[in-house]
Amino acid sequence: MNASKWPARAVLPVAQPGLILILIAILFTGMLFYFGWTVFAWISFALTLFICWFFRDPDRVIPKDNKSLISPADGKVIVVEKQSGCEYLIGPCTKVSIFMNVFNVHVNRVPFDGIVQKVRYSPGKFINASFDKASIHNERSALIVKTVSGGDYAVVQIAGLIARRIVNCVKEGEKIRKGDRYGMIRFGSRLDLYLPHDFDVAVHIGEKTKAGSTIIGHMK
Repeated sequence: MNASKWPARAVLPVAQPGLILILIAILFTGMLFYFGWTVFAWISFALTLFICWFFRDPDRVIPKDNKSLISPADGKVIVVEKQSGCEYLIGPCTKVSIFMNVFNVHVNRVPFDGIVQKVRYSPGKFINASFDKASIHNERSALIVKTVSGGDYAVVQIAGLIARRIVNCVKEGEKIRKGDRYGMIRFGSRLDLYLPHDFDVAVHIGEKTKAGSTIIGHMK
């Protein structure tokens, strides 16, 4: 599934990648009630409600100015630092990391307009995503994007301690727009942004973010 198949506005109040899990949970719960296993049925019903809530997909108001780069995820900023280099960009860069716990909305959004130059998937471990070593050792999927002004940035989905499924709906060569839904990570995770070295950061460690609406900073 590519980004064009993930609607700009939510058709349903839940994200598309969660629909099959929700359907399975509903059918299983109904089966338990049908056979009279009432206690297990109510437990399954509660889990079904949680799955529906986890896959919620609210619309967001996207900032319209051309320079602002928005948060790709709901969560908390845990890293803001300058780096001499990284595996995704050439030369020094700015890294901003956002940790998503199990209670956050997990739909990921495009942080800035551009064309996807490369989609890089790396298998790995499932270390707690709040640890910085997760950026290197965990399973991850990276988009390396060329902006309309010729700059580059990377956004990396990183699986966490209990996350076991990274969903990425864009492909190489695809044009992406700021605020579009492009994927999600199921059940707790982290996103890393690798930005130009002179990127003007507007967030700080500990700040809460909302995908599609919080401005991470501004491109030069």
